[in-house]
Amino acid sequence: MSDNAIKIGVSNKDGQLGFLSGRGGLREGAGRKGIGCTKKVSLTLPEKLWNKLEEDCTATALSRSEMIRNIITAYYS
Repeated sequence: MSDNAIKIGVSNKDGQLGFLSGRGGLREGAGRKGIGCTKKVSLTLPEKLWNKLEEDCTATALSRSEMIRNIITAYYS
């Protein structure tokens, strides 16, 4: 198998798959650390507000999720 091959492994977390490269395996504590509980939401806004949000995301180099999280955090602080 080449070093560039991808293998799928089973994580020790229920229902989660891990991706292994040819150079290593799953490691406890590896990867991006979570910042909280993830919940999917649907948000309806007028197109004018969506456009403003997208402009601000581009100007600040933030993702839409990061921008909305910052707005909500500021509101509740």
